[in-house]
Amino acid sequence: MTLDNNRRNIWFAEFWEENFHCKLSRHALKKGSSIKKCTSKSGGDARIGQDSSYEQEGKVQFVIDAVYAMGHALHNMHKNLCPGKVGLCPRMDPVDGVELLKYIRNVNFSGIAGTPVTFNENGDAPGRYDIYQYQIRNSTPEYKVIGQWTDHLHLKNMLWPGGGSQLPSSICSLPCKPGERKKLVKGIPCCWHCERCDGYQYQLDEFHCKRCHFNERPNENHTSCTPIPIIKLEWSSPWAVVPVFIAIVGIIATLFVVVTFVRYNDTPIVKASGRELSYVLLTGIFLCYATTFLMIAEPDLSTCSLRRIFLGLGMSISYAALLTKTNRIYRIFEQGKKSVSAPRFISPASQLVITFSLISLQLVGVCIWFIVDPSHSVIDYEDQRTTNPHFARGILKCDISDLSLICLLGYSMLLMVTCTVYAIKTRGVPETFNEAKPIGFTMYTTCIVWLAFIPIFFGTSQSAEKMYIQTTTLTISVSLSASVSLGMLYMPKVYIILFHPEQNVPKRKRSLKAVVTAKCRFPSPQPNS
Repeated sequence: MTLDNNRRNIWFAEFWEENFHCKLSRHALKKGSSIKKCTSKSGGDARIGQDSSYEQEGKVQFVIDAVYAMGHALHNMHKNLCPGKVGLCPRMDPVDGVELLKYIRNVNFSGIAGTPVTFNENGDAPGRYDIYQYQIRNSTPEYKVIGQWTDHLHLKNMLWPGGGSQLPSSICSLPCKPGERKKLVKGIPCCWHCERCDGYQYQLDEFHCKRCHFNERPNENHTSCTPIPIIKLEWSSPWAVVPVFIAIVGIIATLFVVVTFVRYNDTPIVKASGRELSYVLLTGIFLCYATTFLMIAEPDLSTCSLRRIFLGLGMSISYAALLTKTNRIYRIFEQGKKSVSAPRFISPASQLVITFSLISLQLVGVCIWFIVDPSHSVIDYEDQRTTNPHFARGILKCDISDLSLICLLGYSMLLMVTCTVYAIKTRGVPETFNEAKPIGFTMYTTCIVWLAFIPIFFGTSQSAEKMYIQTTTLTISVSLSASVSLGMLYMPKVYIILFHPEQNVPKRKRSLKAVVTAKCRFPSPQPNS
């Protein structure tokens, strides 16, 4: 090669100067420098050939082969996608890099060194290595080529320790599975142990695990996070079917009693039971049954607000009416021991005022609660955050804590206990006050119901089924309390009204009728005078 036949390479002149230790331009010469201008003797008419000291860099052939591989791939791609056309066709404008890579991996030609250029299934070229030895010759250290290695080895004929023919792996660590992070071995940076991202963690990257957000859990292989499923008490659940059935039966029975009392409103039995307070008590019983539907309905702003109002209101109405009744009986009985004058505030109007005053305290407490802590629904992710994330659930519920529930029902319980105390005090009153004993039995039974409720409700606070057990226990306890009052105080009266109307008359008439009936059955032996 000379300067005249290699003008296309813009770096060739620079290489020429380096090879012959001269400068082609006089302006590039510096005063005092040993480098001279290139002349006929120092490179002007010289040439670089096989007998020159030029030695090509060993990696150049790979660069040239790589360019040829790209050219062959583009040529084959053009033949397949643009047959018979000159230049690029629409299918190659622009060139798809992924498809071009397939053609590159399929090329097969002889490289500049005469060796075949191919690629294996992994996209790697055949291995060809020069084996060097570090030698010192004439006091000069150098690497000397002592041989070459190619991939023409018969590995299948080799035997490895243990008698196997499989090529053993020569790595200290295997790739980690999805959901596992690499924990580097101390002192060996390229080796690691695989650690599972456990619990609520997912694989953030190759070396780190990260905890999912509080409302998420890791997917099955711990590579990402997914939302935690939300659950609530469904109407079709057995935990809801039983309370709803009891409530429906109770509402039907309550309406039947109300209709019967309205139909026979002016009869002695209805009057003797205190019509005004009876209707108030029946209203409370109805609300107790209706509360079941609010407790099972899907929690939202309106449902949670109605729960706060009516959960304690129905019981407050019921026990306020019963407390007023037992207090009236007690005061009349005690006053009768001292004088013949009637005690104050025993008229129906006074009884209603006392009852509604007691009920208003419950409503005032609920209003204060609304002001201090407005009602709303929440999703509780902590209550069922199990050790195994697969079983984690979020519970949609009203934001009412166990303490708030105690306060909500506390006033009703106070009325119930006070009413029970008065029922005990009036257990020995004369038969004239015919409601004293039924009220006493009602309160004793109600106390037993709520004594059974407390350990069941609070004893399951750590159970996975807490939401279902507590809701079912509470609704059934409220319904049973209403059923006890309805069954013991009103069903006997309804039975007499419907099936024994002869007893639904004033007491004097009943006595006269009994005498007449006796005379008709047993006539006098004496003749009429």
